[in-house]
Amino acid sequence: MESASAFIDEKIKELADWRGKTLAKVRTVIHEADPEIVEEWKWAKATSPGTPVFSHGGIVCTGETYKNVVKMTFAKGAALKDPSGLFNSSLDGNVRRAIDIQEGDKVNEAALKDLIRAAVALNLKGQNKLKPKPKLKPKPRRATSARAD
Repeated sequence: MESASAFIDEKIKELADWRGKTLAKVRTVIHEADPEIVEEWKWAKATSPGTPVFSHGGIVCTGETYKNVVKMTFAKGAALKDPSGLFNSSLDGNVRRAIDIQEGDKVNEAALKDLIRAAVALNLKGQNKLKPKPKLKPKPRRATSARAD
């Protein structure tokens, strides 16, 4: 079974155009922002070969490629501050936000790294929430026999 990284390598090679170069660049920026990012390959089915996914404590973002765009969808993008205005797609959603990169677009790498780090921090914050401890069931009492003195 091939690793997710190998699938992503293959996807980049397959594209062999600006989309492959853009996905490769975005992938590099993601790893520079957070060296602990894990690459995954998800949602493969008969009608779709699958999607590159970058995770740390949960999904950070995906790297989808379409005919005219490379789309980075941030799983919890609506909860992230985006002072540089990178998000330009899926702006109406309650949870996700995306960055559509078109041919010739210049990506603000510093702002993208900040966004990735913020997404990782949000994922890790969610993991650190104290989970309520299960209530202990009272131990059954032993029946005591009444002594007749």
